[in-house]
Amino acid sequence: MAKVLIIEDEESIREELEILLKNTGYEVVRTENFINAVGDVEAHNPDLILLDVNLQDYSGFSICTGIRKFSNVPIIFITGRNTSIDELQAFSLGGDDYITKPYHPSVLLARISTILKRTKNSERAEEQILIHKGLTLDLRSYKFIYDGKSEELSKNEFKLLHYLFQRKGEVVPRLDIIEYLWDNDVFIDDNALSVNVTRVRSKLEQLGVSDFIETKRGVGYRI
Repeated sequence: MAKVLIIEDEESIREELEILLKNTGYEVVRTENFINAVGDVEAHNPDLILLDVNLQDYSGFSICTGIRKFSNVPIIFITGRNTSIDELQAFSLGGDDYITKPYHPSVLLARISTILKRTKNSERAEEQILIHKGLTLDLRSYKFIYDGKSEELSKNEFKLLHYLFQRKGEVVPRLDIIEYLWDNDVFIDDNALSVNVTRVRSKLEQLGVSDFIETKRGVGYRI
């Protein structure tokens, strides 16, 4: 369930938004302490923010600026200010959408849904890609990519590199890698790991990457 934070000073609109969102299945939190609105964003960690521009003695634009110092959470401005200059400022400060009052509830919900879907897809895509020292490991395609060139990996080559990426900077013991690659009780010749490391290094060199996998003699490997 996505969490939406409402920052709106008109009580009737605040309640209207809260009912609308809850009835649609969203978790809703709201703030009325506008001087600490940025702190409330940190505390609640919402998935999306509905932010008014004119907030009694405070400005939604200033709050947006404060939020963007630490978060990329989607922000939709909902405001009675309808000039192109205001809209342009909202986007230039990092707003994701700009809706003027009075808004149509169905249109507002559609735009919230669209932004949340786009954000989730973006996060999912980022989770599928790991990058270290300029080398990209694409978890979807079993490929690694460097300088615009790519190489496919076998299942064990991919698992080996993926395991090292997850523990980058650490010296990973050979035994740990062997247990991870061949997750069974059957004895695996230690040489099998060396063969896989050699194959991965060879593919890295074909892309122009050298010394990516460091050997700690008698211990293990590190990237």
